[in-house]
Amino acid sequence: MGTKEISIGDKVRLVVSPPYFKTADPMPMLRPPDIMIVGEEGLVTDRRPGQYWVVLFNKGSFLMEDQYLEVILSHTSN
Repeated sequence: MGTKEISIGDKVRLVVSPPYFKTADPMPMLRPPDIMIVGEEGLVTDRRPGQYWVVLFNKGSFLMEDQYLEVILSHTSN
């Protein structure tokens, strides 16, 4: 798994499927774990309270904890 710190703008990969996916909509909804497969890539677009990241995947934006993600392309250029 990735060891890099996640930041807004990073490209990430799903490395472990969570028990369910929670949408990042104003009124979040739960989606089944088979909506996406391990290996799908997305873009981190926001940080939310409770250690959650908003990640934009092809199937929508979801609230994700960093334990399910690895950084594949860091946005930081420092």
